[in-house]
Amino acid sequence: MQTMRIAFFLYEGLTTLDIIGPHDVLSRLPEAEAISVGTTTGPFMADTGVLGLTATHTIDQVDAADILVVPGGVDGTFAAADDEKILEWVRMIDANSTWTTSVCTGSLILGSAGVLNGKRATSHWAAVDALKGFGATPVRDERVVIDGKYVTAAGVSAGIDMALTLAAQIAGDDVAKTIQLGIEYDPQPPFDSGSVDKAGPEIAALAAGIF
Repeated sequence: MQTMRIAFFLYEGLTTLDIIGPHDVLSRLPEAEAISVGTTTGPFMADTGVLGLTATHTIDQVDAADILVVPGGVDGTFAAADDEKILEWVRMIDANSTWTTSVCTGSLILGSAGVLNGKRATSHWAAVDALKGFGATPVRDERVVIDGKYVTAAGVSAGIDMALTLAAQIAGDDVAKTIQLGIEYDPQPPFDSGSVDKAGPEIAALAAGIF
């Protein structure tokens, strides 16, 4: 089997689970070569201001990948989505990728790069409508949306679902199920408030002030 390069894009102000969740799934695929890519090498601070993730490659060093994973972030997304050097790199990788993916507001970066025009896509519930401005069709009621080679996930934890869905597309259900068992992804949340409809307006308003 040929090596499959997976580029995990890092930028200042990203949300850690957006990238760590998919990394822990996709890096376990057979023949996967996972790399972390940023505008520079070295650490990029997460949106919490506490944790940092390290890029091992720069965007100038990586001109192709089989899979691109773009995370979201509370504030950092918007700076990244306005950075033409980043957008040029996304377009270059997307031109020859097998899969172009995002988690949470990472879809706004893909949208800003112009690759979601005419595509169905999702994002964090607080940002999904912004996809209209990039010519995409926003999808609110699906946790993972596949349109051709584009795979977008809803907010934060949905990145794990996205990665497992993609793993099944690439390597089959049994491999995806094996990875799911290996990471013991068996959600049993203490509260049923993981969507706006379930949480209700008061909790949604509180969440809007945080995310």
